[in-house]
Amino acid sequence: MNGRLTNFLHVVLLIASALLIGFLSTRYGFIHDFSRSQRASLSEPSRKLLDSMQGPVEIVSYARPQGNLRKTIGDFFARYQRAKPDLSLQFIDPDSDPDAMRAAGVQIDGEIELRYGTRNERLKVMSEAEISSALLRLSRPHERLVAYLEGEGERKPDGPANADLGQFGALLKQRGILSLNLALATTPRIPDNIGLLVIANPRVPLAGAAAIEIVDYVERGGNLLWLLEADEDNGLGALAEALSIRSLPGVIVDGAGQAFGIQDPSFVAVNRYPEHAIDKGFDLSTLFPQPVALAQVAPARWEFKSILQSSAQSWNETGHIPKGGEPAGDVRYDGNDGEISGPLDFGFAMTRLSPRPGAREQRVVVIGDGDFLSNSYLGNGGNRDFGARIFDWLLADDALIDIPEQVAEDRTIALSDPALALVSFGFLLGLPIVLAASGLWIWRQRRRR
Repeated sequence: MNGRLTNFLHVVLLIASALLIGFLSTRYGFIHDFSRSQRASLSEPSRKLLDSMQGPVEIVSYARPQGNLRKTIGDFFARYQRAKPDLSLQFIDPDSDPDAMRAAGVQIDGEIELRYGTRNERLKVMSEAEISSALLRLSRPHERLVAYLEGEGERKPDGPANADLGQFGALLKQRGILSLNLALATTPRIPDNIGLLVIANPRVPLAGAAAIEIVDYVERGGNLLWLLEADEDNGLGALAEALSIRSLPGVIVDGAGQAFGIQDPSFVAVNRYPEHAIDKGFDLSTLFPQPVALAQVAPARWEFKSILQSSAQSWNETGHIPKGGEPAGDVRYDGNDGEISGPLDFGFAMTRLSPRPGAREQRVVVIGDGDFLSNSYLGNGGNRDFGARIFDWLLADDALIDIPEQVAEDRTIALSDPALALVSFGFLLGLPIVLAASGLWIWRQRRRR
């Protein structure tokens, strides 16, 4: 009797303990990352960044409810919410209001918008490096100043016309980048406090004094973005000489665009990019209408890196300039006319030691096309994101936060050739022989019984 009572009490205590543990688990949580390289946890730089951010952070994901995408996004941002409890995550179905999503610039399923204070930023790539760098940009108290050259028919940063940059200018404003129009006719000297000067396709050649001031601005250490067009008579020959660069005649035509469904060969689509900080991790396609090929001039005063390049099926067409919708077959390469076969560079990132006191590096980007950021073409592929990357790099925001790559340290096994041969022999021949022999031995043992 006593033994039965003791067993009964043991069962009751075991059940009560299980119920108590279950109850406590609903009130108190415990999470620990047992992976060797802590791949499921935030890195120390990200945690310090979140600790420094005062006020709530909102994450909005435009992900459809079908599939496991929302769960993947939720699991990813859970590590951020553990470090910052006032970081919220909400999902919006992009199919609920397609017109509103299109107007907001949402292009892919799972696109992420980060909101902090009065600023926001949109991302298409979900990684700790991308998210934490975007949060750091949003948390910066100061706003960066970009001056756009005006007065000679340039594209307007706030203009609504098809050729203007109004939509892109609004995007930069959300990211804390302020723009101002700079007319050298009334402001003869470019202020030194601007972070970047943008020259976007002057239609009228600049006066000699204005061109000289731009060259002087570059010589003083100012950062520059220069958007060129075909056969542009802009009066900036001295600037091209100072940058050790020149444009090739004609426009680039590229037969590889047919793989993207592009019939006009003068519209160059790019989905592979040279190695550079601007292109790092960027895998979206971009579209450039009638770009101009660029070339370095020796001796170069800058360190050149190509950031945009046409395919091997391209050349600079100097004769018949294709028109919209014209088939690629109507355009022919003619090396006798000085046309150069591809691949051709039409985007350069240039650096040198800055002559400006307190600055480390001077940065310049020259692109043989200005249409890709215009209101007409900004929504094509990754044009918007690529343009934002260019401005981030020019404003020295490319190395915002150093996130170490968290990978498993034991994902690969290094074997010598004899060891590899032994393992291969063992699995291909040794193991089947052992299994067959053991089966035969068991069969013979059973026959003897």
